[in-house]
Amino acid sequence: MESLKLLNLGLRFLLELCILVIFGYWGFKTGGNSTVMKFLLGIGSPILFAVVWGIFLAPKSSMQLGEPWKFLMELIVFGFAGWALYSTGKINLTIAFGVIYLLNKILMIIWRQ
Repeated sequence: MESLKLLNLGLRFLLELCILVIFGYWGFKTGGNSTVMKFLLGIGSPILFAVVWGIFLAPKSSMQLGEPWKFLMELIVFGFAGWALYSTGKINLTIAFGVIYLLNKILMIIWRQ
């Protein structure tokens, strides 16, 4: 059972990395015709996510939100990532990302991770 819990935590980390990739992909795809705007959105949005996650949601953050605010902020971040992926036309990937996130979150709640 402990190995399954570790795998779930590893999956969670991979989901967080996927968010970085999703926001970067979204930024480069929706930046319009301007190379500067594509660059700013493609690099800036993953950095913004990383800063928000590091300040409010990271396990060792000194400013970590308490429940239920942490859960709400997490839903907002994962929801924005799903919206960003959906807006680029990757509907199947959006569904897969959402289902994997939900399963991961359910297991985290059950196992109190």
